[in-house]
Amino acid sequence: MGNQRGFSLIELLIVVAIILIIAAIAVPNLLRARIAANESSAVSSVRQIKTAEVSYSASYPSVGYAAALSHLGGASCAPPNAASACLLDSVVATAIPGSSGKSGYFLNATGIAYSGLYANFVAGASPVAVGRTGDREFCSSSDAVLRFEPASGGTPPTTLAGCQSFSSILQ
Repeated sequence: MGNQRGFSLIELLIVVAIILIIAAIAVPNLLRARIAANESSAVSSVRQIKTAEVSYSASYPSVGYAAALSHLGGASCAPPNAASACLLDSVVATAIPGSSGKSGYFLNATGIAYSGLYANFVAGASPVAVGRTGDREFCSSSDAVLRFEPASGGTPPTTLAGCQSFSSILQ
């Protein structure tokens, strides 16, 4: 066994095993951190939508709140109008179901018509992939209360009853 150079196979296998154990511990923590960041972004986006809805209602009192999320955004804002108010960033305004979403969440805003005026709205966020991009759904309406519940998958709520059925309130 004279001059031995390099590592033996057993030594290399031990190093690989240690690396795999460390990775097995770190990966779930990384996933939890990503989900927490995505959920924080979704809450922020719903709050942005609420603020944009209030501004929209003040700017277009004959319409009320925006009929759809796309009305709050807009690509051409010269001048802003009821169908393209330019109150939201285009990334938020286009993160609807069927798109790639924003930070792992689909967003939506729906105006609720009453007597020819959009007198209420529902803004919501739902994870693109439950358990991978987020664990909770969020929503709010003109009452400005931010609600959440465990995600069931699908699209963000679009009705007042659907949003108000969320049992928990974020402070």
